[in-house]
Amino acid sequence: MANANVEATFKSQDTEEWQDIVFTRPLGLILAKAYNAFDIHPNVVTIWGIFWGVIAGILMYWRTWPCTIAAILLLVWANLHDSADGQLARMTGKKSQLGRILDGLASDIWFLSIYVTIALRLTVQSGWGIWSWLLCSLAGFICHAKQAQLSDYYRQIHLFFLKGKSGSEFDNSRTQREKYAQMPWKGHLIEKTFQYFYANYCSVQENMTPQFQRFFAQVKDRYGNDIPQSLRDDFRRGSLPLMKWTNILTHNTRANVLFLSLIISMFTRPDLIWIYPTFEIIVLTALMFYMRYKHEKHCKGLMG
Repeated sequence: MANANVEATFKSQDTEEWQDIVFTRPLGLILAKAYNAFDIHPNVVTIWGIFWGVIAGILMYWRTWPCTIAAILLLVWANLHDSADGQLARMTGKKSQLGRILDGLASDIWFLSIYVTIALRLTVQSGWGIWSWLLCSLAGFICHAKQAQLSDYYRQIHLFFLKGKSGSEFDNSRTQREKYAQMPWKGHLIEKTFQYFYANYCSVQENMTPQFQRFFAQVKDRYGNDIPQSLRDDFRRGSLPLMKWTNILTHNTRANVLFLSLIISMFTRPDLIWIYPTFEIIVLTALMFYMRYKHEKHCKGLMG
């Protein structure tokens, strides 16, 4: 079990994965405390994590032990930064909309470099040609993107019903588009650009969850912001079993399979790196559809 200091930086016990509890969060907290000692902003930590993750992806091109081990360690290091930035933000109260957006983009940027590297490896080292790019495009731009969007949304919904708005990052596209429209371009170029993409990100999440949207609209009409605790408890009861699937669809499981495919391709043939994108396309996509079915069924059952 995590100690009290580590637990204080959790979003909630409901949404934490065992690998994060025993490894990522404790080490992330050490990093967060170190960066806090130097008054480094959480957004800077996020950007550093993006840098290390991209370097890790590039190193995966070379089928040598030094590059493979370095790539694995750097991706772990990047993920520790992805944990540390959120822990630092909760520790210092330096939370921001831009930080939320950057944090969501971090792993997407890492894995973009990873998919490009895998496609290049399969093309140059194994002669797959256009098929390598089709495989990695399907795995990354369609499967991975949808999996990450939906799992993040379900976790934020769960946190909203568990802890309220202050304990979650549960946003809606209408509000985010209003923020975008009200934000001037002058002096806010980067932030406004990120805001545009974040509003679209929220819209995609909403389009993937029609039964939840109907349920939540009914709840807001009936109770406003004063949702009864009994309804919160009922929602949590059905949502909690799905949190283990959201964890599988985020980072640790996919990273572990990626590491395994890198090592297997070292011992056998370079083309066996295809194991990772194929795992995403088949196994994780099937799990995403199952999770979505269960969540939508739960929401439909809660509607009176």
